[in-house]
Amino acid sequence: MTQADLRGAILARVGRLRPGATCCPSQIARDLAADWRPLMGPIRTEAMRLQAEGRLRITQGGIPVTGPDLRGPIRLAAAASLPGPC
Repeated sequence: MTQADLRGAILARVGRLRPGATCCPSQIARDLAADWRPLMGPIRTEAMRLQAEGRLRITQGGIPVTGPDLRGPIRLAAAASLPGPC
């Protein structure tokens, strides 16, 4: 699975969300492989890159978060779909 594959899958999934909605990175991993757990780290990493580019938002508990040391459950959304800073 390449970085481009992961990026495309993330953007495709969040692009299908209704405005204001989020998705769990595990949903993207499950879309890509039956053995999805090994994809979680790479998907989180690529999500952080997309967030740095302003193309994606990462939230925890509904609050936008940033940083390479994110721990715990996160949700992904299209950058323009949530209020507040990216």
